[in-house]
This record gives sequence, structure tokens and C-alpha cells, in this order.
Amino acid sequence: MDQVIAKPHERLAAALAGDLADVTTLIRARMVSEHAPRIDDIAAHLIEAGGKRIRPMLTLAAARLFGYDGPYHVHLAATVEFIHTATLLHDDVVDESDQRRGRPTANLLWDNTSSVLVGDYLFARAFQLMVEPGSLEVLGILSNAAATIAEGEVLQLTAARNLATGRDTYLKIVRGKTAALFSAATESGALISGAAPEQVAALREYGDALGIAFQMADDLLDWMGGAETGKNVGDDFRERKMTLPVIHAVAAAEGEERAFWSRVIEAGDQRDGDLETARDLLDQHGALGAVRQEALDWAAQARAALATLPDGPFNDMLSDLADYVVSRIA
Repeated sequence: MDQVIAKPHERLAAALAGDLADVTTLIRARMVSEHAPRIDDIAAHLIEAGGKRIRPMLTLAAARLFGYDGPYHVHLAATVEFIHTATLLHDDVVDESDQRRGRPTANLLWDNTSSVLVGDYLFARAFQLMVEPGSLEVLGILSNAAATIAEGEVLQLTAARNLATGRDTYLKIVRGKTAALFSAATESGALISGAAPEQVAALREYGDALGIAFQMADDLLDWMGGAETGKNVGDDFRERKMTLPVIHAVAAAEGEERAFWSRVIEAGDQRDGDLETARDLLDQHGALGAVRQEALDWAAQARAALATLPDGPFNDMLSDLADYVVSRIA
């Protein structure tokens, strides 16, 4: 089996196949609207589009790591997937995207208003699910994550197109828009299983570091290209986002280089050849290499967080997953 299923997320999916099937069944049941069939159409368009389901798998794996055999890890995993899907619907409207997971976005096929409202509906469904385990601690973790995600998105909105945005602000954005849900997924899975407080904290740290490594790798892939990105090379540049590679290059820029970044990012005056010029400047200042190394460091930090947790196949697969999210930029 291991020779056929080579990638860590595929091995994790195989080990959690029964749980993931239950999550899918629960998602399909809870996303249905009795009175507004458009909700079903839009939610199904995105949820059924594929994706690796890494976030719900993190919840399931964290629970199974400690031998949990109850039903509520499935509810929490579905909650995490609903929150994630809701944020994708909202993101595509904010970013004016026309492609997601290789398919037209919901806002392109329907309209922005429908995408936003269905995203709101999925958030509401997520909150209904997260109270069912009857744990105030779990409710606090997931509700705080939902608030942090929204805060991160607003911070990104205000920091975008601003050359003064630095690494510290970037990390706040990444922790908000990506790492918050990764860490909530692992932390809630550990908590529902009855893990000790220090073990819950270790899995929270793992999820946080994994999420940061994942987002840094994603930001690099935007410049490197490849079918696995699901988007065009330079999407972030065209949207004038201050991702970490650009932040590195801007910090080193003077004179004409600084004027170039001001024109294309702050003023939005992008011309033919500007993407290639931006890529050359990133290479000139070693920005891509620096971000790659930082992503590798965060992945190593994620692996280190697992050291005090129970040994076994789920620990091994979570460790391998940390390597995998940065293998895309190796």
C-alpha cells in the first residue's frame, strides 16, 4: 500500500478513510437547505470540487493519535471544512477570482451576492456543528479561530498595496487567514480525545507552524508556477498583495527599484513585462530562497512539536505531512 500511496496526505486519507467518509456524509446532510436550493448548488460546487481535505484530516488524526473512539471528531472535522469552504467563497469575491481548484469560481458562475450569502450560511452551519460535542473549550477554540480568520482577512485588505507592510504584519495575516484554522483543527481534535493539556498545546503549536509553512510555500508557488497551484503564475502580483517574497525584495529596494514597486503595487500601474521584472528583482535579492528557507524552518518547528506526543503511525504521518507541504518548493 505504501508503495502505491506515496504522498503523506494520501497515506493519511487512506488511514482515515472511514472517518472521512463519515465527514463527507455529514457535510452533505448539513449543507442542504430546505428553502433555498441555490445554497445546495453553490456549496456542492465547491465542496465536491475535490481538494485534499487537509484541515479536517488534521482534526481526525489528532483525535486518533490519542485513541479517540467517539463520534464527535467527525463533527469537528466537518466544522473545520465548513469554515474553510466559507472563507474560500468570501475570498473569491474579495479577490475577484475566476478559478478555484481548476474550476470556475462560484462568484463567476452565479454572482458575488450569492457567494457571500452562501458563505455566511456555511459559517452558521459550522457553529451549529461545533456546539454538538457539548464542550465549551472546543467551542471556544473553533469560534476564536473563525473570528481570527476574519480579522486576518481584514488585516490583509488593509496591508495589501502598502509597501510599508513588513514581515511581522505578514505573519499576523498568515496566522489569521491560514494557521488559525490549522491549529484549531489539531487542537480541537486533541481536546475532544481527552489529551493532557501539554499535549493539546503541542498539537496547537504543530498546527500553527504547519499552517505558516503551508502559506509561505503557497506564496512561493505563485511565483514558481506549476499545475498543483490551481492558479496562474503571478496572481498575487496582479492582485498587488504584499506576500513575503515581495516584502523581502521591497526591503532591499532603492531608487528605481523602489519606484517600480511603488508603481506596480501601490499605484496599480502594471504594464507588459512588469511581472518578469518583478521576478528578476526577487531573484536578484534572493527573496525566493530566503522565503523557501523560512518555510522549511517552520516545517521543522512543526515536526519538533510532535516529539512529546504518542509514537505511532499517526504521529509519523503528521510529521511527514510537515515535510510534504514544503516539498512543493524543494
